[in-house]
Amino acid sequence: METITQISYKVNEPIKAEELSNIFKTSGIKRPTDDLKRLQRMIENSNPLITAWDNGQLIGVARAITDYSYCCYLSDLAVNKNYQNNGIGKEMVRLLQEHIGEEVALLLLSSPIAMEYYPKIGFEKIENGFKIPRKN
Repeated sequence: METITQISYKVNEPIKAEELSNIFKTSGIKRPTDDLKRLQRMIENSNPLITAWDNGQLIGVARAITDYSYCCYLSDLAVNKNYQNNGIGKEMVRLLQEHIGEEVALLLLSSPIAMEYYPKIGFEKIENGFKIPRKN
């Protein structure tokens, strides 16, 4: 566990594909960490992007896509394992909700290992969803 100093949070702070790859690797989330061009597109086409920093080092990311009117899809919530269980993910979700406003529903797809986590930070489980999975 890292010694936590003062964590700072930023909205839409530019990050590099290498930084996003590192967060995915150190958090345990399954993403295409070696495909830096794809990660760069993921960064460029998301809005908003909430990040958590410790002394200039990226330690967490909440990457979302929204219309700012009706819905927001939280596609990634990842925190470096050394910083987990300190409320960083919860704070990034709070900041995301503050940023998108009260008219907007926040939606996500959870990995099986995170199913117990999301209700703890305010999400309610839903059963009425569908998906067409990606091929790559």
